[in-house]
Amino acid sequence: MAYTIALNFEDGVSRFIECNENEKVLDAAYRQQVNLPMDCSDGVCGTCKCHCESGRYDLGDEYLEEALSEQEFEDGQVLTCQMIPNSDCVISVPLSSQMCKTGSETYTAQVVRAESLSDSAIELNLELTSHLGVPFLSGQYVNIQLPNSQDTRAYSFSSMPGEKTLSFLIRNVPNGRMSQYLTTQAKPGDVLNLTGPQGSFYLREVTRPILMLAGGTGLAPFLSMLHQLQGSELKHQVHLIYGVSRDVDTVKLAQLEAFAAQIPQFSFSVCVTDPASSAELKGYVTDHIEPGQINDGEVDIYLCGPPPMVEAVITFLKSKSITPRNFYYEKFAPQVSKETA
Repeated sequence: MAYTIALNFEDGVSRFIECNENEKVLDAAYRQQVNLPMDCSDGVCGTCKCHCESGRYDLGDEYLEEALSEQEFEDGQVLTCQMIPNSDCVISVPLSSQMCKTGSETYTAQVVRAESLSDSAIELNLELTSHLGVPFLSGQYVNIQLPNSQDTRAYSFSSMPGEKTLSFLIRNVPNGRMSQYLTTQAKPGDVLNLTGPQGSFYLREVTRPILMLAGGTGLAPFLSMLHQLQGSELKHQVHLIYGVSRDVDTVKLAQLEAFAAQIPQFSFSVCVTDPASSAELKGYVTDHIEPGQINDGEVDIYLCGPPPMVEAVITFLKSKSITPRNFYYEKFAPQVSKETA
């Protein structure tokens, strides 16, 4: 049996390696040309110390406390030279990927479809031609290179990790180069280069209630997370508040309803800021966060949206003196071409 180990580096790059049964993470990484930090490899120096964010493992008892203290052990610190996984794991490496002589993977894919879901959102579907799938953590993003250009744009996956077919929910930016390509030029069979995955915004192990806050096409990473949650036995409530500016900006409602039907602990609500909206909930996302969803701070909050929305949620939490157990957020800003910016 082999386990998948996600190595998240300080520069945002993620690499995925396979660790065989009874194999130490450090050995598995070197076997796959990822040079994790090390010196003694005997649990003596602590040079290979990393943080395990999720997963089960065994460190044995042959390392010295000078290399890993009891408190560090309790906090999830690990010595990769001693760590033997018993499940898939996510490990944060306190170095850049370049220092470990590795980097992002590059993939090629063909356009299957580029569809305008509204005048503000485009769905891009790609099929990989160079690999069987892209390993990533639900919520992460990839850089997509514009055809006949060195320019790239970063987009979060909205599809399930590891699949050959990829999907992205992309904001239609006026005068944006990628938006113009997707709406006026893209055709099935076009070849695009992808580099990644990257990002520290991804779904962690669900150990308490989760509140997801999405603004516009910031819905994309949550769709990927919900794909992952479909196959798990949730013991905690997961609620998504999806905010848009106008009624016509709402997309993927049928998919959200399907998720709600398939995931017993999941629910969602939609709010629209336009006062003339026909939506039941009007206003901003922060207007519709209920006390029960905050759970007296015993909650993990995931937030993805434009910078003003992110700042508004941070201000809201401070004004209510709410400190969630974990608060993960990602803000995105549109990129327009230099000629029109």
